[in-house]
Amino acid sequence: MAVVEGRLGGFLIVLTIMGLALPVFFSAPVQGYNRPPPRKNLYVPSDDPGSDSPQQVHISTVGADKMRVSWITDSPSPATVEYGTSPGASEKSATGSTSSYKYLMYESGEIHDVVIGPLEPNTVYYYRCGSNSGPEFSFKTPPASFPITFAVVGDLGQTEWTKSTLDHISKVNYDMLLLPGDLSYADFDQSLWDSFGRLVQPLASQRPWMVTQGNHEIEKIPVLHSTAFTAYNARWHMPYEESSSDSNLYYSFDVAGVHFCPVPVVASRFWGRWIGKGTPWIVVLIHAPWYNSNKAHQGESESIDMKDAMEDLLYQARVDFVYAGHVHAYERFTRVYKDEANNCGPVHITIGDGGNREGLASKYKNPQPKISVFREASFGHGQLVVANATHAQWTWHRNEDSDEAVASDSIWLTSLSSDPACKN
Repeated sequence: MAVVEGRLGGFLIVLTIMGLALPVFFSAPVQGYNRPPPRKNLYVPSDDPGSDSPQQVHISTVGADKMRVSWITDSPSPATVEYGTSPGASEKSATGSTSSYKYLMYESGEIHDVVIGPLEPNTVYYYRCGSNSGPEFSFKTPPASFPITFAVVGDLGQTEWTKSTLDHISKVNYDMLLLPGDLSYADFDQSLWDSFGRLVQPLASQRPWMVTQGNHEIEKIPVLHSTAFTAYNARWHMPYEESSSDSNLYYSFDVAGVHFCPVPVVASRFWGRWIGKGTPWIVVLIHAPWYNSNKAHQGESESIDMKDAMEDLLYQARVDFVYAGHVHAYERFTRVYKDEANNCGPVHITIGDGGNREGLASKYKNPQPKISVFREASFGHGQLVVANATHAQWTWHRNEDSDEAVASDSIWLTSLSSDPACKN
């Protein structure tokens, strides 16, 4: 069990693992904001510990017509998926790979990774993982063309707040979930990665979850564990190979007529060819927001340096949306470029309000900047409905509203690719 203690406004955090007190230094403190005390994590135990029963099942898209199925077992099991379009059917099967990892004194279970397909678009498939005596799951493939709906949530964690967010998302008829970093908030305690996988399995086994990493995924400890993103890379395999990338941290993909480009929190290198793909819509996922009027996470290099290095690139590519997490609140900016409203710039949206244990960032800078259209410190999630090649609707839904159909913030947007004034 890991315990993390912080010193407000400073650089030192003491990490206690297995009775060892270790100093861990971070490059940038949170400026001008004292975060509320953390809440307890939920812990979701295994239903069948020590067995080869599949757990932590989740899926992600691979190319235009394939799906990656990932799961973990406590004991050895074949990396095989049987699947078909009818319940109980096993029309086809595919075999993949099995791996594991160690982190200090923790050793993971058997991590299985199988790519299945080709699959038909907008079709429900039924599947079993490993032994054919295991439980049957199902998922629906995304459509090949418009309309398409995305659920968007950041900084999810695993608390009662998280559970509320997931309950709200479960009521949405979405095709894919996007998560711009900070998944489990395991924070060095690897058993919490297992708990998180079990918590999200009911949703993540039914629709593809496309994620990127945040600062809470780094989990690097000087001397004791020098490799960053160990658990994230082992557990959440994204389609980087299909992007001609050599790292799971860097990838892009297309679905329907939307091109997505997740940008790592440690983007020391970035290739513009991953952004411009000729699709009607372009969406970028980052973790630390470039535009932020909340008092939390001001002046951090992850935001400032990346914005300085990459804002021109995104503007020239005519990116439509930039989704970020990190700040535990919701905020939507107008189309913006170089800190000013610009009709050919992307809409920046902070959606770091998924429910993590650190709580909400409830203090904002005043007066509200003119480019900040809507901001609120409440837990919730967003929905992006891309209706066609020219129009899309973005809505934000707070957890406090029992009626999921009610949107707290809503806007219709026209794609930059269809705007004559924004033609490059």
